Amino acid sequence: MTQPMIEVENLSISFGHGADRVDAVKTVSFSVAPGESYGLVGESGSGKSTILRALAGLNPFWSGHMAIAGQKLTAKRPRALRRLVQMVFQDPFGSLHPKHTVDRILSEPLAIHGFEDVETRVRGALERVGLGPSFRFRYPHQLSGGQRQRVAIARALILEPKVVLLDEPTSALDVSIQAEVLNLLTDLRQQLGLTYVLVSHDLGVVAHMCKRLSIMRTGDVVETASADDLSEGRLLHAYSRQLLIASRGYDTAAIAAFGDF
Repeated sequence: MTQPMIEVENLSISFGHGADRVDAVKTVSFSVAPGESYGLVGESGSGKSTILRALAGLNPFWSGHMAIAGQKLTAKRPRALRRLVQMVFQDPFGSLHPKHTVDRILSEPLAIHGFEDVETRVRGALERVGLGPSFRFRYPHQLSGGQRQRVAIARALILEPKVVLLDEPTSALDVSIQAEVLNLLTDLRQQLGLTYVLVSHDLGVVAHMCKRLSIMRTGDVVETASADDLSEGRLLHAYSRQLLIASRGYDTAAIAAFGDF
């Protein structure tokens, strides 16, 4: 049996103490095979991005078990393990330093991790995401939203990771270019053998990118489903069915017809 690239078992994450305590993630478990794209879906506050941040090492306060490529994750991680897991954030402008050129944004991770042939790697990273060498010395404010997100993807890939975490990677982009970025991400996963965890509130986006997904609500996984389950409407939990109806553009009256869940 092939070892999972990502293992998450009984993951719990809380913030605050006493009366102010918030249980953001409650004993969540899932695994992702090498080369798979796995989705975490739910509305804002469901805990999906909190899981991503814990996997990325951005939130050290969690309990349970997590592993990447068979290596157990802890609050403090060696540099080599950090290199294996990279993240693309929701806001392509906020995630790029406004006073750094694209060249510096891409060169800096290479310098930190001791890579050589920096210029060749920077050029190759830009070409891989569909940007030519003319973008190298531009600043983020000189780029469109889609171009900025392509730079963010290039930065995530330049360290040659095995796992890329995608936090709503197209939600801040114009509808006209969302499909371009999603198709780019799909092509890169296939070309480079990457493993994705994609967080989104949009079931349509997840169905386009992922074969399997977990649907979350207030920190719990209420249902695990496949893309075929989505396309054929085979969702069992009432909350999952409401998300599906909302993603198809029905009005609020139709959604409310399902009642409480």
